[in-house]
Amino acid sequence: MMKLVNRQQSLKSTSSPAAPELSRYAWKVLVVDDENDVRAITRLNLRDFQFAGFGLQIIEASSAAQAQQLLDSHRDIALMLVDVVMETDDAGLKLVKYIRETQGNLLSRIIIRTGQPGIAPERYVIDNFDIDGYVCKTDLTVQRLYTTVRSAIKSYRDLKSIDLNRTGLKTVIEQTPEIYRMGKSSLTHFFGGILSQIVALCHLNENSYMSTIDGMIVTFEGEQISVHSGTGEFSEHEKNTPRIKELTKACVDLVVHNKVTGKLRQGALVLPLKMDEKAVGFVYLETSHELTEADRNLIEIFTSQCSSTFESLKLHLDLTNSYRQAIDMLAEVAEFKDSDTGGHINRLAAYTLRVAMEVGIPKAEAEAYAQAARLHDVGKVGIPDSIIQKPGKLTTDEYDMMKLHTDIGARILSQVEGMEHAKDVALNHHERWDGKGYPNGKRGDDISLLTRIVSLVDVFDALVSKRSYKPAWRPEDAKDHLRNNAGEHFDPQVVDAFIRLYERGGIDDLVMAVEHRGE
Repeated sequence: MMKLVNRQQSLKSTSSPAAPELSRYAWKVLVVDDENDVRAITRLNLRDFQFAGFGLQIIEASSAAQAQQLLDSHRDIALMLVDVVMETDDAGLKLVKYIRETQGNLLSRIIIRTGQPGIAPERYVIDNFDIDGYVCKTDLTVQRLYTTVRSAIKSYRDLKSIDLNRTGLKTVIEQTPEIYRMGKSSLTHFFGGILSQIVALCHLNENSYMSTIDGMIVTFEGEQISVHSGTGEFSEHEKNTPRIKELTKACVDLVVHNKVTGKLRQGALVLPLKMDEKAVGFVYLETSHELTEADRNLIEIFTSQCSSTFESLKLHLDLTNSYRQAIDMLAEVAEFKDSDTGGHINRLAAYTLRVAMEVGIPKAEAEAYAQAARLHDVGKVGIPDSIIQKPGKLTTDEYDMMKLHTDIGARILSQVEGMEHAKDVALNHHERWDGKGYPNGKRGDDISLLTRIVSLVDVFDALVSKRSYKPAWRPEDAKDHLRNNAGEHFDPQVVDAFIRLYERGGIDDLVMAVEHRGE
């Protein structure tokens, strides 16, 4: 039976889970004493000890030195019973300093046990060492040992729970913006990041006895239901199984209508993803053991944060899509105006992307460069057809008119928010590295890297393409032209990057596309 949990509007099973395999986990107790009999009696007296359903794993060390070695491989010890006098009169106290100061272990509980209180007086030890108890071995009856161990382990459990929640909340704070960044590249990365972090939250505790976590993230819009990410049984290759279809329908009914209409596994957790207070998806989790309340709290907080992030991301993606549609529309206008350059626009975007990545620009930014490159000649819509489509060489007056397309393009794009890159390219793609270009005679680094790249690939593609006023150049001749004009027309570093791409075949498909189309 499922019910709504109001705190974070998450949903979980109220059925009694199957009994866990308790033997898979035990509280670790380190007994450090150089007397074999003391260690044996301690082990015997604690043999039936249990707390919170779990027994003890006794780890023994006969010296402080041996204890240090064990501590390096056991970072999850709940309690340490430490003798003072071992290889030296203060070996146990030095071990306490090592644990607290060198290892930085502030969670494990430490009880000092001594048979020689005169060597290490109780008040001195309590005042100067970070310990949780001091007992004389002669006073340590079976009952007092039980009480001491139980109190210490309970304290460890509570401190560990607080620490895990602190760590978990820190993870939530750190990972939410990171997942948003991932989502800017694709929703697949966004949902995959959410699921990965939920699994990580469940496994924060190194003592966790959960062996597996299966889960999936699903969104729905009308009748369209999409499984975006899955782990375990719900991994990529298992998305269309009958069970997933049945679970998905049951979860949709649960998060949308708060009705149970199908079978959900015992101990399952269903958490809605919301936009504007409306459920648009859910996270579904199954574990081999029922999640603790702390686990659920962290997952609920994280999922709530991701719901808000998803809403922001969806808006970002909608705006990005609108931006790309605007670019596509303007590019089509430019192609319609100058039919000779239709394929040129698309190739120019591909050239720009590859050269930008070759000079070290991250892929996401390089893709933005490529989109902007498609609008480099949008200003030609303001140039008369008689000039645009003239088969011969332009007169001086006609050329001066043609040069106005850079200013026209910049003015057009300045009316559209978010077109800064495209405006820069439209205005400056005829500027030259040596300052002899137009419209403003910019030179060197005063021209943006994006525009320097577009300027070069624009010339290369124009050279290897057939035009009404010229034949196509051989690609090798066009490449040599770029090299010969490095430092004059073109940025030398961009030329080097382009030639590296060319010589390893990184643009062969684009060159072949020109030859195939006969442009």
